[in-house]
Amino acid sequence: MCAIVGVFGNKNASKIAYYALFAMQHRGQEATGISCSDNKHIKTIKSRGLVTEVFDNDSFKTLKGSMAIGHNRYSTAGHDSILDAQPIFARYALGEISIVHNGNLINKKEIRDELIKEGAIFATSMDTENVVHLIARSKKKHLKDRIIEALNKIKGAYCFIIQSRSKIFIIRDKYGVRPLSLGKIEDGGYIVASETCAFDLVKAQFIRDIRPGEMLIFDKDNSDILESIQLFESDYRPCAFEYIYFSRPDSVIDGKSVYEVRGRIGRALAKESKHIEADMVIPVPDSGVASALGYAKESGIAFELGIVRNHYIGRTFIEPTQEMRDLKVKLKLSPIKEKIKGKRIIVMDDSLVRGTTSKQIVKMLKEAGASEVHMMIAAPEIKYPCKYGIDTPSFKELLSANKSKEEIREYMESDSLTFLSIEALKNAIGKDRNYSLVSFDGDYFIH
Repeated sequence: MCAIVGVFGNKNASKIAYYALFAMQHRGQEATGISCSDNKHIKTIKSRGLVTEVFDNDSFKTLKGSMAIGHNRYSTAGHDSILDAQPIFARYALGEISIVHNGNLINKKEIRDELIKEGAIFATSMDTENVVHLIARSKKKHLKDRIIEALNKIKGAYCFIIQSRSKIFIIRDKYGVRPLSLGKIEDGGYIVASETCAFDLVKAQFIRDIRPGEMLIFDKDNSDILESIQLFESDYRPCAFEYIYFSRPDSVIDGKSVYEVRGRIGRALAKESKHIEADMVIPVPDSGVASALGYAKESGIAFELGIVRNHYIGRTFIEPTQEMRDLKVKLKLSPIKEKIKGKRIIVMDDSLVRGTTSKQIVKMLKEAGASEVHMMIAAPEIKYPCKYGIDTPSFKELLSANKSKEEIREYMESDSLTFLSIEALKNAIGKDRNYSLVSFDGDYFIH
């Protein structure tokens, strides 16, 4: 998951990176960091915690320069440790370097084992550090060539922003699994970010998405993009989960409005569950809202906000331990009892991974007096662990991989349970591309 940002050609680069990371806090809450270059040295501040907890006014006295990169951490590789916070900074033969990464490298163990045999010493458990070592140990004369050599050795889903003292390199893997967009800042310079919602906050105009397999290079001696290189032939497979859950609804991912896609998902669910009668449709806030609105419009059943979310509690799915997830569900969501009592309710949730949230929501609504609770899941059944950046590392954690639909309904104690079909999801997102549906169909296309 993670959020990454790069800013080039603006004297307030670190502040712009800060606000961009703030806008993308939903993509990772474990740690955050920013590296900034003044063309002579790279300074880095990073720590565990939220963006507003890690940085203050004094931070920007340290982070001076017209180039900055930043990261919000959500761990799929590594541990919840300050050592595993990004950006990763290092000194090597060509000077100084700092890297941020969103994605997951599937051959990380093989590369790390080989590097250790050759004498490399690792400071973190992150797959990203492999790339630092590959670059540092390369015999190529120029950083660009060292990066390209490293990219030819790694496999997986990745977006990298790599900063030297005078250049920024932006790379998206050939599948384009994770999103990355380019924007022009109103008062000068460029920004690259995981989501376009970051552009709105910093007054940047969207230019285009970084193309799958593309590398962009910015240099201190140029006010524009120095170079665009198509490193790999594109095999576009953007992740469907970006539309279902990850991204903010006001973002546009690979040319498509997340909000509009979620609305179409809700309409599709209404068509696939016409037999269910109910008094109201309520979303699990916040990521279930757009789909619930789409369901209500298509079905004619009233939309209500029957559950209130405490916005001072983080996202449950991306908490690293099950115990923390269980506690945060109770702290985060509260029913409006006056609306719920005696009513037949359709509840729209964005997805069902481990079942933690959904089971407790059903219990919560029935304790609040709901006569029936029908769970609608705005995604197909998640039956396969994802290797490309989602926190589902094993089959044992996936409810749908271990139980039938009826067994899940009984486990949740809901009156019915409906998942979106894979075909309906494809229609909702659009059939213009071959989207990554690995969690639903087990098609591990990166080998």
